[in-house]
Amino acid sequence: MSTRPEPVYAATAAPARADAVGAAAVAPEGNHVPVRVAVVGPTASGKSALALDLADALGGGVEMLNADAFQLYRGMDIGTAKLGPGERRGYPHHQLDVLDVHQEASVAAYQAHARADLRATVARGNRPVIVGGSGLYVRAVTDALDFPGTNPGLRAALEERARQEGTSALWRELHGVDPAAAERIDPGNTRRIVRALEVVQLTGRPFTATLPRYADLVPTVHLALRWDREVLDARINARAEAMFASGLLEETEVLLGRGLREGPTARRAIGYAQAIAVLDGAMPVSQAVADTAAATRKLASRQLKWFRRDPRVQWLDVVAADGTWAPGEHERVLAQALQLVQAADRRGRPEGGSRG
Repeated sequence: MSTRPEPVYAATAAPARADAVGAAAVAPEGNHVPVRVAVVGPTASGKSALALDLADALGGGVEMLNADAFQLYRGMDIGTAKLGPGERRGYPHHQLDVLDVHQEASVAAYQAHARADLRATVARGNRPVIVGGSGLYVRAVTDALDFPGTNPGLRAALEERARQEGTSALWRELHGVDPAAAERIDPGNTRRIVRALEVVQLTGRPFTATLPRYADLVPTVHLALRWDREVLDARINARAEAMFASGLLEETEVLLGRGLREGPTARRAIGYAQAIAVLDGAMPVSQAVADTAAATRKLASRQLKWFRRDPRVQWLDVVAADGTWAPGEHERVLAQALQLVQAADRRGRPEGGSRG
């Protein structure tokens, strides 16, 4: 995979799908523009597969937009469960592989270029399908979300305090001034805690005050798969084992040569942090697998809380058997998703679905 420098978050070009199915194949009654779709929810719930199956069911004319913060990175494939080029069924996928691992991810930069991708998709007569579990990234493209500016000096001072006093001290400080923000941020995530405190000090308002009410800029159907929590945890555990068995250590070793250890964002990705510890001789593989699974289960809990707060999300309940779809479930859930999108197309806005 190439490591040549490229513009950060450059809006990605869109090769046409091989079968060249255009908007005419999916145009709803009335000839108005089809609503957008956002397939969201926790990790390991099956977002990518649902998005592809739904695109097929709609007859094509679809382009995907990634909203997973770590799938932005080139070479971070196994640990992020990124679809390979041969798994994308010919649909253009935007905002994949647009950063090198030593570069910092910025939701504000992502927003600018992802929205450009959305505009270009619509201009080509295709339907955008947003796919990902990074909640703020999803809202950055669906909502009227503006990001406060930055102050490098203030940020550097907060980062130095984190080094001196510990990240937990800054998290407690954030909890004192903005409890809602603190509850949404992992107490060990220095970068997000520093950013939240930076915004509070720059604006004089809680960080959560910068998030608008839940309202789409463009009519969007928000879909999420809902598994019983025990089943989701089992899927997460199996994924952690499969990642290491499929070459995560080897992938991480290559990425270390490209600057992963120095990357302010990428090095913290679940799975890669544990793989680095194994390669450094600080952790056995068995412990890395267990720690990766545990950290991913915590991530899933935070994602579930985030998306449950959004009243637009329509939850599609899945009946499982042995950790996967029970017989006939895939067809039933896909039909439900298709019905919701087609109904929204007819009305020009989303309706129906199971909330919460």
